[in-house]
Amino acid sequence: MTTRTDAPTRREQILKEAARLFAERGFHGVGVDEIGAAVGISGPGLYRHFPGKDAMLAELLVGISERLLAGGRLRVSEDAACEGGSPQALLDALIEGHIDFALDDRPLITLHDRELDRLRDADRKRVRQLQRQYVEVWVEVVREMYPDLPEHEARAAVHAVFGLLNSTPHLGRPDARPDRADTAALLHRLARGAFEAAARA
Repeated sequence: MTTRTDAPTRREQILKEAARLFAERGFHGVGVDEIGAAVGISGPGLYRHFPGKDAMLAELLVGISERLLAGGRLRVSEDAACEGGSPQALLDALIEGHIDFALDDRPLITLHDRELDRLRDADRKRVRQLQRQYVEVWVEVVREMYPDLPEHEARAAVHAVFGLLNSTPHLGRPDARPDRADTAALLHRLARGAFEAAARA
């Protein structure tokens, strides 16, 4: 996948700081002025970018669901276009992509767990729809890798692996967390081990 190297926009900076603050203090524990201060603009200045906190939360949760699905589909299409592609390489690529999210966007995991119900019905349904589609991308790849694994068991295994990978907010304070590369390698081994265990059952 292509890695973005350009600087984040002001809108992206606002969303990043909003995610961090919402995760730390809860949605209702953070004011618009605090989010503005975190990015160096006045609270009212935020309204040039977002109509309010609700819109920020919706964009954060819908946005990450869209990015995960797009990333998964891109990995599938890249594997299909590669002569040396294989179910194992594709599954590894999906795991690596989700690990990047789980390690680099931990506040969004916390936000999803705590604040999803605060979204408007339409936004919450959109998140759930995107998540189901993302799960199905994985299920198809897992069943290519382990063709004897029943579909319902493959789906259960995918959800279990997501729970494992999304446990990263519980790794402790940032200054006490293990090395990122070591953590990513451990999570990858655990995820592959979970799928292999499901296939052996």
